[in-house]
Amino acid sequence: MPDQAAAARDAAEEASALSHPPVVPDATAAYGAHPDQVIDFYAPRGGAGHVPSGAEAAGTAPLVVVLHGGAWRSRYDRRHVTPFADFLARRGFAVANVEYRRGETDATATGSATGSTQAVAAGSGSGSGSAEASAAGAVGATGSTDASGGATPVAGRWPETFDDVAAALDALPALAREALPRADVNRTVLTGHSAGGHLALWAAARHLLPADAAWRTDRPAPLRGVVALAPLADFEVAEKLAVCEGAARQLLGGDEHFALRRPYADPSLLLPTGIATTLVQGRTDVVVPQAVAESYADAAAKAGEVVGLTLLEDVGHFPLIDPAADACAVVAEEIAQLAW
Repeated sequence: MPDQAAAARDAAEEASALSHPPVVPDATAAYGAHPDQVIDFYAPRGGAGHVPSGAEAAGTAPLVVVLHGGAWRSRYDRRHVTPFADFLARRGFAVANVEYRRGETDATATGSATGSTQAVAAGSGSGSGSAEASAAGAVGATGSTDASGGATPVAGRWPETFDDVAAALDALPALAREALPRADVNRTVLTGHSAGGHLALWAAARHLLPADAAWRTDRPAPLRGVVALAPLADFEVAEKLAVCEGAARQLLGGDEHFALRRPYADPSLLLPTGIATTLVQGRTDVVVPQAVAESYADAAAKAGEVVGLTLLEDVGHFPLIDPAADACAVVAEEIAQLAW
């Protein structure tokens, strides 16, 4: 548990990141029939960031795909990262902000500062991660108990959370060409924060999934790179540290399924990807501690792949997506280094 001063600092950083009003997208497109299967698009606005040249000067811009965090739980939706998406758009990027199905709605849970619309309870997913996926229900785990004694909503849905991210990434090039004519889908960078950082790393590694995984692709994703922000990148380490109240174990369906499903879901087991990858991590992060990112980078090195690890002093979990924080500008620069 973080000490009192660290917890207070984290709370202040979270409050700052979530204090910005949601930014309305320029367009929204559906990639499926469920209300959560949508992508918001933000056109490049230019001005404040990298000065484009070459093809960019002719009117095209790299596409940044954002996967939001929130421990895969329903109380956090994509709305809380719309200021971050707008921040990237104002730096000259075309941006796609992806929504996906998260944990089951808990009617007793308090809403977050994002103004999230709770996900409706869904039935079966559109696919399964492996031959054993249908053996359990969509969640198959119970929530933990928070510090106040109330129930914490379950993290994620198996297999729907993964179904959605795979489907969104597959549909994205065509949807982006329609919604953002200036987006250059051949220069796509995938980014995500916290649980979304996990999903970004996972989406870039689908070609390494077990052969029976419905999400597996026959070749690496056509990405310029991945910038994962304080990601839940190693499930074993995350569980040892009780990150987000056991969210990774819940995502995979609880104790009964954790070991069996890890090869289908844990980025630290899906290496080397062959895709340029950078992790950005605050050293004072008490939500997803630095050790999680370091473990992923170590696993990559053992697999023969160099993964960048940018450690930011005196930075916690939320400044990475807070347009008012200097850390957010560092994130944009890391993305620019891969995209431009």
